[in-house]
Amino acid sequence: MSTQPTPQFDAVDIIRAKRDKRTLTTDEINWVIQAYTDGVVADYQMAALNMAILLNGMTRAEISTWTHAMIESGERMDFSALRFPTSDKHSTGGVGDKITLPLAPLVAVFDVAVPQLSGRGLGHTGGTLDKLESIRGWRAALTNEEMMRQLDTVGAVICQAGSGLAPADRKLYALRDVTGTVEAIPLIASSIMSKKIAEGTGSLVLDVKVGSGAFMKDEANARELARTMVDLGKDAGVNTVALLTNMNTPLGLTVGNALEVRESIEVLAGGGPSDVVDLTVALAVEMLAGAGKHIGEDEVRAALSDGRAMDKWRAMIAAQDGDNDAPLPVAQEQQQILAPETGVLASLDAYDIGVASWRLGAGRARKDDPVQAGAGIELHVKPGDHVTQGQPVMTLHTDTPERFPRALELAQSSFEVSAQAPAHAQQLILDRIS
Repeated sequence: MSTQPTPQFDAVDIIRAKRDKRTLTTDEINWVIQAYTDGVVADYQMAALNMAILLNGMTRAEISTWTHAMIESGERMDFSALRFPTSDKHSTGGVGDKITLPLAPLVAVFDVAVPQLSGRGLGHTGGTLDKLESIRGWRAALTNEEMMRQLDTVGAVICQAGSGLAPADRKLYALRDVTGTVEAIPLIASSIMSKKIAEGTGSLVLDVKVGSGAFMKDEANARELARTMVDLGKDAGVNTVALLTNMNTPLGLTVGNALEVRESIEVLAGGGPSDVVDLTVALAVEMLAGAGKHIGEDEVRAALSDGRAMDKWRAMIAAQDGDNDAPLPVAQEQQQILAPETGVLASLDAYDIGVASWRLGAGRARKDDPVQAGAGIELHVKPGDHVTQGQPVMTLHTDTPERFPRALELAQSSFEVSAQAPAHAQQLILDRIS
């Protein structure tokens, strides 16, 4: 870090500059991020700057400087003392996206350490920590020493990020959420990448979701976000690639915390839905390659079917005080939705399923809301499957039956049965950006 004092600026001048589409200098960006972290720049001033960025964009150099300034606002982790190279993955969030759970132990099988700092869910997308907290005794909060020890002994850790990593991002993230600036691609990219670069991983694979259940509904915007993040990673010396993946339909057959853990364990036992298995394997191959290990897809799949990935999973859960043998929570109430006619399930909207699951208690509206471990939706068919009138299409789970009417309203309209199968099967991986 530079020992030169940062020049003093005026927040209003910086807001005006970006409002008028001027490129901000390195010194201006460094000052405004540090001043905001320190409370010198007020929330309302940063909100105005965020809106100017949303409307007028940033150059690659500006985004890189902004990201670096957020990293420098806090501590950086260092995994260079580990026996193994490190590789991490970040998903932009989707419905039924439980991929991190089987992926981290699978990659660790091949002597690549996975330091997976994860978050909790908000709105219609689930959070990895919420899912894992449905396992009895499992704890998300680890000290840096515990994390390093677990990476050295087990090879994989999924835990919450410490408060010292990119504290500027924590303030900015909360502000963007309430000021209509969440969609600004420079701010999304710098938010994700500041934490991942500060985390200190050697290589990074980004799973950028596209479709109704994703943050990015439009493929062009998702592609721009992926390209921006890959460039930021490379600028910071982190080997980074991105996969654009389909999120028009939920991943797998479960949406909800304990339901998704159960499905993840099925994948680790060599079973599970093909889309979850395929994406887990594809991301594992990318993560391993990023760490310098070019291992084929067949060999990676074998680690799921022969029990090696399951052994890593059990060791990872036990290291964080989770009881591998305790039964997972089950919701007290269930209600089925039946096929209204015979035909083919033509579509199943991921966003509607995500919101319906949230309404059942699986998600939260505010960051301090509790979640129900057993709540969610179990799918019995996916698009392209044949259904018979009266056959169960999905089962809704909750501990609070008064939640059923609003969830049913959305879930019943989330799918369409047609006389004919869709002309084209949905492609899971849309593109690779490196």
